[in-house]
Amino acid sequence: MEKLTRFLDLPKEIVYNLPKVTLIGNMQVLLENHRGIIEYSAEKVRIAINSGEMEITGEGLFIRNINRDEISLDGDISAIKFYR
Repeated sequence: MEKLTRFLDLPKEIVYNLPKVTLIGNMQVLLENHRGIIEYSAEKVRIAINSGEMEITGEGLFIRNINRDEISLDGDISAIKFYR
């Protein structure tokens, strides 16, 4: 699979169905390829991903945008953790 990915120059997150996380400072996170929100509060957001779940903690967290493929969160982000 790795050789095919390199040969066709495909993004790994698409081939392996992985989430793609973009962090802008500690103020915004963009998550692509999610499976839905598990828990949501101003201090913690848990999101289902293919390999388990992702937890974002901080203060004043809020969902700026959500659609089928991506979630954008804003706030004072202090940690991002992955659980299998």
